[in-house]
Amino acid sequence: MAWYPGATKYELQPESDAQPAIRPTQFIVHSIIAPWSALRTYQYWRDSTNLESHFGIGYAGDIGQYIGTETRADANAGANRRGDGTGAVSVETASNTKGTDPWTDEQVEELIQLGVWLHQRHGIPLRICRSHNDPGFGYHSQFPQWSTSGTACPGKARIAQFKTLVFPGIVARATGKTTTPSKTTPAPTAPAPVEDPMPAPTTLYESAAGGPELPAGEWLEIPAAEDTSILRGPCTYSVTVAATLSGTAAADRVQVRFVHVDIETRRRSAALPADVPVRDGDVGVQVTRSGSIPAGQYLKVEALADAAGAAVTHRTVDGLIWR
Repeated sequence: MAWYPGATKYELQPESDAQPAIRPTQFIVHSIIAPWSALRTYQYWRDSTNLESHFGIGYAGDIGQYIGTETRADANAGANRRGDGTGAVSVETASNTKGTDPWTDEQVEELIQLGVWLHQRHGIPLRICRSHNDPGFGYHSQFPQWSTSGTACPGKARIAQFKTLVFPGIVARATGKTTTPSKTTPAPTAPAPVEDPMPAPTTLYESAAGGPELPAGEWLEIPAAEDTSILRGPCTYSVTVAATLSGTAAADRVQVRFVHVDIETRRRSAALPADVPVRDGDVGVQVTRSGSIPAGQYLKVEALADAAGAAVTHRTVDGLIWR
């Protein structure tokens, strides 16, 4: 396996040793739809999913590598590893939670340096991929074979930067030429302050057995492990809440949502409701929210069952908080 000397090594196990080898022929860029550092992206791959990328790049240009580039990573669907043993190297990049912001100057520079190294180390040709299995450089939404359910990743602004800044920069740097942004192309702007990465996040984790019964057709708060609010503003957060339900056979569905609650007025503002399918017996429910809370508000979680009979039997919350 090959490790990029310009990245901090955060090796994922057992994936790094257990997943099959590839011969890298493509480099595919992504947006992770979260304002995460390279370290936070590693923690997400390690703790929350069985997917992963080879690299992650934060807003500030911090870059981490999670799996060697000659080992399969599972971020590109049909491009992860083909029948002939070829596969794509993937990089996730910090973004806002809608995937609409451009890469920062620091991210553009790191993408260029990484692209040059991949060309030199693995011989990835200096061209944009002409088909889903054609060697070269590309972005996630370029071909449907690279995404199982369709995607706009890495977003329109970043696709434009890929074509006008990143890929031309890789070519110019790899061939010994210099490159500067086109005068007709706006320089990338920094993300909105609410989504700027912040150093030294606080780790949040709570777990407790038991919970409320869910009345039919009524939103009910799921208390935190110690019957307190999950967190209080002002802060930026990325939080996952999981709950185990019982008695769901009588309910058509259960919905879970995050809410911001004003401390003084108790006014609640719903955010990102999520339908969760239910089945007979216990069912696991998990929702994730990244955002920010102003001063004077709490973040809480509510659940709603279409019919009576369901109850929460265990709940956990984990995530990161930037203050």
